[in-house]
Amino acid sequence: MSAKTSIARPGPGDLIHPIIAGLISVIVNYGGTFILVFQAARVAGLSPELTASWVWSVSIGVGVTGLLLSWATREPIITAWSTPAAAFLVVALATTPYAEAVGAYLISAAAFVVLGLSGCFEKVIRLVPPGVAAGLLAGILLPFGIGAFASVSVDPLLAGVLIAVYVVFKRFTARYAVVAILALGMVLLLAQGRLDFSGLQLQFAAPVYTAPAFSLNALLSVAMPLFLITLTGQYMPGMLVLRNDGFRTSANPIVTVTGLGSLLMAPFGSHAFNIAAITAAICTGKEAHELPSRRWIAGIAAGLFYIVVGIFGVTLAAVFMAFPASFITTLAGLALLGTIGGSLASALADARSRESALITFLAAAANITLFGIGGAFWGLLIGLGAHAVLNGRLPRRSASASEREAVN
Repeated sequence: MSAKTSIARPGPGDLIHPIIAGLISVIVNYGGTFILVFQAARVAGLSPELTASWVWSVSIGVGVTGLLLSWATREPIITAWSTPAAAFLVVALATTPYAEAVGAYLISAAAFVVLGLSGCFEKVIRLVPPGVAAGLLAGILLPFGIGAFASVSVDPLLAGVLIAVYVVFKRFTARYAVVAILALGMVLLLAQGRLDFSGLQLQFAAPVYTAPAFSLNALLSVAMPLFLITLTGQYMPGMLVLRNDGFRTSANPIVTVTGLGSLLMAPFGSHAFNIAAITAAICTGKEAHELPSRRWIAGIAAGLFYIVVGIFGVTLAAVFMAFPASFITTLAGLALLGTIGGSLASALADARSRESALITFLAAAANITLFGIGGAFWGLLIGLGAHAVLNGRLPRRSASASEREAVN
């Protein structure tokens, strides 16, 4: 059954939790991974104007596509820039002219549009067993849960207070636990003098158009890796996050819309954006709202927050990045605890797929990186292989129809 039930207009009490979930996902995204964009821009030798345009294009593109998809589907479709692709560009832009990189962005985005229109990706997603999908999600998110408690070694007062507040609020008013750690954490940072907004000056970002250039070298060394990294590292786990929390929107329009958005924004610097995985889990689970039918509001809120950041370009992005790493890590880990626990429970619920789900979980948590492809892909591949072997789906022996039905 789809998680999309009632779509009645929400009241004020229904708004605060998904809006906070959307805000936290945006803070975690900018505070946790956006530094890679600035690093890639420095490697490419981009001017401040081109860097600001990159921030503008990726933020506006992410915000608009996430908002539109969430509104149209009434499901929390959280979009984000491709983090593994940004990490890849830190290396690739050192040897690739920027105009050729923009041309590669266009080719990669066009490939996603074709993939979405073909319908092939949705068919692949439907082949993943639920236990394996849940194990993959739990494995991807596990480092964030561990990181929340590891921060106690680095920043004992801040991390300790956040964890204590989370547990207390979970005991007495679970709905406000995540809201409380965000609010009280920021109060504590201000009291410690670790946040200083006195010099903040909001400046509008101006998009700068770069005429794309195309070359075989950029096609092979940038466009193809960009497509594969984003597909395996973002789209696949992102769709499984939605499926794990009961949402059934087809992957086809999501891939198509984000591909079109990337296509439009590429000449202004956007490398790729897509459905989110880690930050999406903050908005798709019970922490966002008890009722799945209200969680789409988190997608709208996140989209609006991204658009606001994009309008002011580097200024607000720099604000989010100014938060201490220990605060971002602890905030993300605690906000994802419910999703990690729910994913583990789902992964281990069915005794027939428990072993393969556990293998998937451990393989994904190990974050294997081979041939430039990240841990989500290899965790899924290993898990699917284990599931096939353990459930007798390899051609080792023939089974009767009744035996196959019993296994399935």
